[in-house]
Amino acid sequence: MLTSSYIGVFNIMPRGIILHTADNVATLIDSARDGQTCTLQGEVAGQVIARQDIAFGHKICIAPIPLGANVLKYGQVIGRATRAIAAGEHAHVHNVDSARARGDRQERQEVRP
Repeated sequence: MLTSSYIGVFNIMPRGIILHTADNVATLIDSARDGQTCTLQGEVAGQVIARQDIAFGHKICIAPIPLGANVLKYGQVIGRATRAIAAGEHAHVHNVDSARARGDRQERQEVRP
């Protein structure tokens, strides 16, 4: 779970950015190793412990997300959890069903000559 922390003048380099106060994921600006504390800055500041190795640019869950719940980034729904995702876990295609650019989910429309 995200824990609050003050990041002062002699701050630790942030490892992730939270883009909106409603977000339940943060974007990593540096890769994280299993067990490392990730310092987060942006619209909310805090820390979360990575539960696995997560690559640069990928999302880390900052609050528990139940099965079927919305995954929020930019304050917008970017997908739904296909299983419960714990804080500190990698949020990606293995546990998030994207809500964006899903042409395979659009209803087919008949084309009439």
